[in-house]
Amino acid sequence: MGIVGNLTSDQLQFFNSQGFLVIESFSSPEEIGSMRNRMDQLLDDFDCSSTASIFSTKNQQRTSDDYFYESAEKVSFFFEEKAFGDDGNLKQPKQLSINKVGHALHEIEPVFKKFSYSEKLSSLLFSLGYKRPVIIQSMYIFKSIGTVAIPVASAYHIMQQRGIGGEVVPHQDNSFLYTDPPTCTGLWLALEDATIVNGCLWAIPGSQKDGLVRRFIRDDEGVHFDQPFPLYDQKDFVPIEVKAGSLVVIHGNLIHQSFENQSSKSRHAYSWHVVDTDGCKWAPDNWIRRKVDPEPLYVS
Repeated sequence: MGIVGNLTSDQLQFFNSQGFLVIESFSSPEEIGSMRNRMDQLLDDFDCSSTASIFSTKNQQRTSDDYFYESAEKVSFFFEEKAFGDDGNLKQPKQLSINKVGHALHEIEPVFKKFSYSEKLSSLLFSLGYKRPVIIQSMYIFKSIGTVAIPVASAYHIMQQRGIGGEVVPHQDNSFLYTDPPTCTGLWLALEDATIVNGCLWAIPGSQKDGLVRRFIRDDEGVHFDQPFPLYDQKDFVPIEVKAGSLVVIHGNLIHQSFENQSSKSRHAYSWHVVDTDGCKWAPDNWIRRKVDPEPLYVS
């Protein structure tokens, strides 16, 4: 039997109109527990002295080292920008100092692969019109608590934690993962309740209709945006508060962000991105340049 879409006409209409969709109870408590437990194990085993690569979306050129590029097909760890003191040592335990883990959890780690390649995801993508979808990246992002509230945006296995909290500016996912024509969809799974206080997603409803604003380019000089950072009115953003297990589906052109976690509670999330490979072309100047093409979830 072929793949059957699992979105209703009302859900599709909302997604096409607003640029995002919340699907409650997309993952089970058992799936959530498995992913969180595996990440705990990965962190325990990680030797933080092996690399000091720091991820910051305020200055993307700082991420243009080989460690960042090679992470496209590995499970790599990236520290918060403010994780280290002047003496070069971590200010907090490593579990509270990691910004994210990426970008191939969905390929390498069985727990994440099982979920990312599940039938329910294929059905979702089929509803959205994908013909030969591939997962191009996945992330487990750790955003720390307790700093000034600044717009933060991300789309990866995101663990939002306490005490540091690197800034991630408002963005569109198609900027980073461009195909011609654009086909990126972001998938953001809450592994804990996401609220305004602990750093839920915010988006400008309908902003995907205005098209792509700028692209994140990799060339001989490293990585950079091809246009200056646009200004947005914060009054245009709406919060997307969700319960653990909820999936937020994000159009590739939707402008979205999140604020730093100002609570005393963590906010874990897993995020991964899908592009189509039927009738479109992966841009050669994207930051991700894989040595091995990803396997499609299905072919229709």
